[in-house]
Amino acid sequence: MSAAPDPSEKPEKLSTEPGKTAALDRAHLARYTAGDAELEKELLTLFADQSGVYMERMRGAETEKAWRDAAHSLKGSAKAVGAFDVAHAAEAAETSPAECTFEERKRLLATLEAALADAKEQIRALQRER
Repeated sequence: MSAAPDPSEKPEKLSTEPGKTAALDRAHLARYTAGDAELEKELLTLFADQSGVYMERMRGAETEKAWRDAAHSLKGSAKAVGAFDVAHAAEAAETSPAECTFEERKRLLATLEAALADAKEQIRALQRER
């Protein structure tokens, strides 16, 4: 019996752009949804919408707990749909030191925003395919 793939690993996946790895692990998403295309579409739409809410919460976080809670929620959502680059960036934000400077927080948000933009771009491409 083979071991289940480790979602924290970054396997090479097909992308809509040559030479670029995918922002979404479609095989993971298919396993998660048992191959139900409508459920995949629903989950990806929900992820795309909710991720914006979590990002706004992080940008406006006035406490360490608010920052970490939003990052944690985004990380879990991203893992569920196979957006592992987003999950890794959200985890970095979630586990950042409490004494993180404003500039460090801006850098963490920028990394997260870039990963999220790639994931949303791929979601749009997938939805056009269907």
